[in-house]
Amino acid sequence: MAFYPPERIVNIVRDSGVKKVNLPLPSILILGFLAGAYIAFGFLLYIRVTAGFSLQIWGSIPGFIGAALFPLGLILVLVAGGELLTGNIMAVTTAWLAGKITTWQIAKNWTIITFSNFIGAIFIAYLFGHFLGLTETEPYLSQTISVAESKINEPFHLAFISGIGANWLVCLAVWLAYAAKDTAGKILGIWFPIMAFVAIGFQHVVANMFIIPAAIFAGSFNWLMYVENFFAVFLGNAIGGAIFVGSFYWLAYSGNEIKND
Repeated sequence: MAFYPPERIVNIVRDSGVKKVNLPLPSILILGFLAGAYIAFGFLLYIRVTAGFSLQIWGSIPGFIGAALFPLGLILVLVAGGELLTGNIMAVTTAWLAGKITTWQIAKNWTIITFSNFIGAIFIAYLFGHFLGLTETEPYLSQTISVAESKINEPFHLAFISGIGANWLVCLAVWLAYAAKDTAGKILGIWFPIMAFVAIGFQHVVANMFIIPAAIFAGSFNWLMYVENFFAVFLGNAIGGAIFVGSFYWLAYSGNEIKND
């Protein structure tokens, strides 16, 4: 499988960030909706497959199986097309560091993508989880509430730190997808980091846009509890993607920018 070296990937990510902030508003809204829905599909698949396993019998195996299935969401985003907040955080930060875009463009992009991702994720949570009942019949209801509870009950500082780990790995998945020159390479590059973040149990702001509202629609928790979790995880995801991937790789390889263009 052919791939680009890291110093070339920096330039690809930079150019992607420029492209993202210059997309027309209708395109951003549609692609953001789709990305939120795709991540929700990945989480819904996780719930539907793992809910029937007994932890007393199977131990950590159900968690690994669910983690192995969850990457469907990001594969669809990056191969089929979508605008996902957590990946955008890395790309637009790199473009900003290169002096190609403004701080206002970053703020605008993150705001629109957050909104459209939320609409896409909550659409799946309501239509398929609540209305169709895919997360509100047993054993799926118990699994949905259990997973949401593990997210929402973490104190702010722990959810924040967990968010750093999640988007560090998610953005590495995006980074590896940009590195690959063929679809199979992109899928393989996406799979390992996403599987790892889900198996570890890190918190991802867009994934939480599905699982926590799904539990709320089922009568557990409330929107105020979700808002606190949202801000903690959002901030952690922003640090994980913008600093630990976008900024660090830019600082390491930006000196090679011109000769690799």
